[in-house]
Amino acid sequence: MSDASSRTYRATVEADGPGAARIAELLDEALDDAGDPEALSVSYFELGDGRYEVSALYHGLPDEARLQSLIDSATEGVAVSPLRIEEVPDANWVTISQGQRGPVRAGRFLVHGSHDRQRIARNRYTIEIDADQAFGTAHHATTRGCLLALDELAKRGRPDLVLDIGTGTGILAIAAALAFDRPVVATDNDPVAVEIAKENAAKAGVSQSVHAFVAEGLAHPTLRRLAPDLIVANILARPLYDLAPAMARSIQPGGYVLLSGITENQAWATTARYASFGFDLEKRILLDGWAALLLGRRNASTLFD
Repeated sequence: MSDASSRTYRATVEADGPGAARIAELLDEALDDAGDPEALSVSYFELGDGRYEVSALYHGLPDEARLQSLIDSATEGVAVSPLRIEEVPDANWVTISQGQRGPVRAGRFLVHGSHDRQRIARNRYTIEIDADQAFGTAHHATTRGCLLALDELAKRGRPDLVLDIGTGTGILAIAAALAFDRPVVATDNDPVAVEIAKENAAKAGVSQSVHAFVAEGLAHPTLRRLAPDLIVANILARPLYDLAPAMARSIQPGGYVLLSGITENQAWATTARYASFGFDLEKRILLDGWAALLLGRRNASTLFD
């Protein structure tokens, strides 16, 4: 019989939107901090009526007192449900963390899992994505915010070439291909994610439009030869900050970058960083304490048709 250190555990707590966002952010930031509980994943899902569930998976039994201390420091008096810690069966931990959640609507996009396939009326903006070994099912506010921005951009016109950095499941690359009917280059530094993105693109009928391969940031030789007029990057604040100079070199004048994976508190610093490289804030979408930023490259009119 295996001991607790070899098992997988899930810690779950419920709170209102701002409180849940702070809990999720703090648990995520604690991933690399020595002495803090090290989570395999941190998930954040809407339950309805303004309440949200934050769920973290751990390899080995986490320290309940330390977790409770982290949660208490994040909530600042906001009402929070009792912390629950339970053992979960051996399985893909990202699949467990995202689970079989219901469909998510973002503008004209409707994202659902295969378990909902029979009850979903399909159209051009319907995307089937299952939780797997890569991030991106639209349940998280960062992905949802990007989908809302892509939906709005699709009403303005169509970019000639889209680049999706850190594609994960490929959800945003697929959404761009469906909305714009244009080629999309999708990259991720995880080979498993790239294969999943390819499979999802094929399932969505856009495998001829979505070209996915392994790359780190914008350093790949193929990417240096491209001239996208829309770059999407739903990753994390630090790599987005570091990528600003490369984004400015890569994007066509008059094009856009769509950035997410940042909290509302990080949004202003990210906007200022990109402003110093010639980008103007076009739109900021705030959802559940997270931000999606649409920034336009200065000094030329839009390239969208």
